[in-house]
Amino acid sequence: MWGPLVTGGVYFVAATIALMISRFEGGLAFLWGANAFLMAELLTSRTAHWPRAILACAVASAAATALFGMGPMAAIPMAAINMLESLIVAILCRRFVPDHRVTESIRPLIVFILALSGVADIVTGLMAAAVASQLTPVSFGASWLQWYTGHVLGGLTCTPILIMLFQGEFDRWRRETSRHEKVEAALLLTLFAISTFHIFYWARYPMLFAPLLPLVLIAFRVGQIGAAASIIILALIGGVATMSGVGPLTIIPGTAGERVQFFQFYLALSFLLCMPVAAELHARRRLFRMLEQSETRFRTIAEHSGDVVLNISVDGVIEYASPSAHEQIGCAPEFLVGQSAANLVDPQDRAVVIAAHHRALMHPGSIHKVEFRPLVTTGDLDWCEIVTRAVVDERGQPSGIVSMIRDISRHKARQRALQQVAASDSLTGADSRRAFLEKLDDEIARARMGARSSLLLIDIDHFKSVNDRYGHGVGDRVLSTFVERMRLGLRGIDSIGRLGGEEFAILLVDSDIDRSSMVCERLRALLADPTTMESSIRVTFSAGLVELDGRSDPSTMLEAADKALYRAKHSGRNCLRLAA
Repeated sequence: MWGPLVTGGVYFVAATIALMISRFEGGLAFLWGANAFLMAELLTSRTAHWPRAILACAVASAAATALFGMGPMAAIPMAAINMLESLIVAILCRRFVPDHRVTESIRPLIVFILALSGVADIVTGLMAAAVASQLTPVSFGASWLQWYTGHVLGGLTCTPILIMLFQGEFDRWRRETSRHEKVEAALLLTLFAISTFHIFYWARYPMLFAPLLPLVLIAFRVGQIGAAASIIILALIGGVATMSGVGPLTIIPGTAGERVQFFQFYLALSFLLCMPVAAELHARRRLFRMLEQSETRFRTIAEHSGDVVLNISVDGVIEYASPSAHEQIGCAPEFLVGQSAANLVDPQDRAVVIAAHHRALMHPGSIHKVEFRPLVTTGDLDWCEIVTRAVVDERGQPSGIVSMIRDISRHKARQRALQQVAASDSLTGADSRRAFLEKLDDEIARARMGARSSLLLIDIDHFKSVNDRYGHGVGDRVLSTFVERMRLGLRGIDSIGRLGGEEFAILLVDSDIDRSSMVCERLRALLADPTTMESSIRVTFSAGLVELDGRSDPSTMLEAADKALYRAKHSGRNCLRLAA
C-alpha cells in the first residue's frame, strides 16, 4: 500500500512545483520533470508493478492539474497524456534494451533518447496541445512547443539520474569507491559548483561554454555518478539564476519562459555531452572487470588442469602453454611457445588437425574436436583429442585459438577392444557377420582393380539333429571345432565368418574359381575325423562358390553363392556347387 502512495506523492510534488514556477504564459508548464520520475520507476521495476505506479501517478497528475494547472476540465485528459508518454518510453526501452539497463552504455541510452524525443513526446505533444489550445489562450503550435521542449529536456536530464538512484548506483559507488577517489570527486564537484556559480552570478560576460570542459573531466575521473552530480549542480545553480532573472541568459530577448526553455536546451546539451561518455566508460570498466575475472578463471583452470591448454595465433603459432604440457607431452611450456602447433602432431594426422584449426577460424562461435596421434609421447600416451574454439576481438573477427588437448589413450584402447569384440563371433571366434561383410566389400573393390577372389558359402549338414541328439552344449563345441578345422586349411589372408546359426562364409583372397574349388575339397577332407572329444560325431557341409565380380555389390555376391549352396543341398548334400 505504501509504495503507490509514495510514488503518487512524489509525482504530485514534482508536478505541483513545475506548474507553480513555470506556467509563464498561462498554458502548459515550461519545466516538467514529474514524468521523468515515473519513467525511471517503470524502467527499474517489474511490469507487474506498472499498473499501481501508473494509477497512483495518474491520480497525482489529475490533482496537480486541477489545483495548480489548467483546472478540473483538463485534469483527466492531461493525466492520461502524461501516463501515455511514460508508458511509451518504458515499453520501447523494454523492447529494445534486453537487460533493462538504460544507463549502462551508449546504445541503450540512445534507445531511451529516441523513444522519448522521437516518438513519445511528438505523439503526446499533439494531444496535450489540442487540450491546452482549447482551455488556454496559448495557440496550438506554441502549446506543442512548450510541451515538447519541457518534457524532452526534463526527461533527458532527470530520468537517467533517477534510474541510477533507483538501481542503487549511488550507494554502490559509495561502498566500492576508495577514500582517495571520494575526496577527488568531492574536490572536483566543489570546484565545478564554484565555477558554475561564478558563471551564472558574477561573470560579466556570457561564458556558458566554460562548464563543459569540467563536465567531461568529471565524467572521465568520477564516472556516471560524477556526471549525474554535475548535471544536478548545473541545473540547480543555473535554473535558479535563470528563473530569478540573472545570469548570462538574461541577454536573450524574450519572455522568461523562452529563457527557461533555452536553459533547458543548454542543460540537455550538457547532459548529452557528458552522460554518453560516462556510460561508455562505465561499460568499458565493467567489461574490464569481467575480463579480469575471466582471465583469473582461465589461469586457474589452465594451471591446475591435467589437460594441456594452448593459446594459438591465427597462423598456428603457440603463444601460451599450460604447465601440464611437461607432464602430458614431455615438453616444457616455455619451449613450446613460439613453435608451430602442428609440430606436436604426427605427420599422418596433421592435415585433419590443421583443417579443424581453419574451421574454428571460419566459424568462431563453434567448437571443433579432432583426434590425433602426438609426435612426441610420454608413458602410455598414444592418442589425444584436441578441442578448439576461436577467440574474437571487439569487431567479431577471430584473433586466435584456444585449444585443450587431453589424453584419450585409454578411451581408444577400450574402443579398439570393443571393436575387436564386435568384429568376432563370441562362440566360434570367426568374424561377425558385419565384420565379414566389410571385408567382402573391400575385396569386391579390389576385384574392380583386377584382383581375382572367391566367396565360399557353407552350411553344416543336418546340424539340427546334432543339437537334438546331443544337446546345445555339444552343438556349440561342434561349431567351435568346425571353425578351428576350417582355419587349418586356410591361409592367413583368407577370412571365415559366421553369418548365423550353422551358416558360414569364407573369403578366399587372390584365388580364382578353380583354385577355390580345390581349397573347398581340402576343407571337406579336414572334417573326416570326429569333431568332438566326447562323442564320435562326424559332420559334413554343403557349399556354394562364386568368383567375385567387381561390378556387383556384396548382397548380389551372397545371393549368387546362396543359390549355388541351395543346389548343393538338393544334390544330396556334402558337396560343392558353383554359381551360374
